Amino acid sequence: MQFTIFKETHEELKAKMVDFAGFYMPVEYSGVIDEHITVREKAGLFDVSHMGSIWVKGQGALELLQYTTSNDVSALQPGSAHYTCFPNGKGGIVDDLLIYCYDEQKFLLVVNASNIQKDWEWINSQNRFGAILENSSANISQLALQGPLAQQIAQKLCDYPLENLGSFHFITTEFAQCQNVIISTTGYTGAGGYEIYFYNTDGLKIWKAIMEAGSEFGIKPIGLGARDTLRLEMGYCLYGNDIDDTTSPIEANLNWIVKFGKDFIDKEIHQTQVKEGVKRKLTGLKMIDRGVPRHGYEVYDLDKNLIGIVTSGGFSPCMKIGIAMAYINPKFNQAGQILFIKIRENFCKVEVCKFPFYKK
Repeated sequence: MQFTIFKETHEELKAKMVDFAGFYMPVEYSGVIDEHITVREKAGLFDVSHMGSIWVKGQGALELLQYTTSNDVSALQPGSAHYTCFPNGKGGIVDDLLIYCYDEQKFLLVVNASNIQKDWEWINSQNRFGAILENSSANISQLALQGPLAQQIAQKLCDYPLENLGSFHFITTEFAQCQNVIISTTGYTGAGGYEIYFYNTDGLKIWKAIMEAGSEFGIKPIGLGARDTLRLEMGYCLYGNDIDDTTSPIEANLNWIVKFGKDFIDKEIHQTQVKEGVKRKLTGLKMIDRGVPRHGYEVYDLDKNLIGIVTSGGFSPCMKIGIAMAYINPKFNQAGQILFIKIRENFCKVEVCKFPFYKK
């Protein structure tokens, strides 16, 4: 079991702790629904220090990332970031990740906790470009300050005018009297806010400063349970559930992060999938009947033919209904289409809908 630097903080706050991707992490504090609503309406603070951090530097950095990731890294400007994935050479996905661009010879990759070693080995195995690689996952911690009041809270701790920081951009600055802190306008909740990176030694000081600055705004610590329900309402993929080594970004509705104007791993496979179509498509489903869909539940057409399977599902605290992401036969992937999800032995009606489920 691995621990973040906030272990004792979570325990003092009476968080319910679980094993997540080999890390001892808080799943909830005051309850998933309460924490979820807090992030949607006010602001919440997540410990996401289990995420991995890999530096790619040197003259071959851009070439390596162009080849190993699906999005167009050359389109990034210093201070900008984007979402992308590592194609695995077989049409599937090694991992999904964020890339932060400092310049054409310096990039920071933020990867999923469960895939740190896997990603590290993968990118090293592909490095014929002479890039310098550094796994800093053990040295960098991360907090996510998310919610509509996040900017007002963060601004109390930072001189940089955060309203000037556009979506998917970042700065390295002094924050909460700590140096070399990365503040980025990225997140996994759809509620706005920041992901903040810093050296482990500054972590407790930054946590305390954010919680104090946010006290007048009703800030609360938020666990991984609400992180999951928040991302589900937005239709954001979770690696290991909605995407993995067997799913392609085309099947997962991630065409927008696949740029064919460059050479990259699996380019031909994905071009063929776009041209000829795929046999399954990641689709949004919302309950019409009562019930809460869960991972692994089966999806049927109105004639009770099996047409797919749920990859992520749960109760939406904002919409107050069950929602799901499922891979289904593409011919049923039309908004308004009525289908069934089998919950226990009951065929419960659902409606196909577009992502995101929740709209402000």
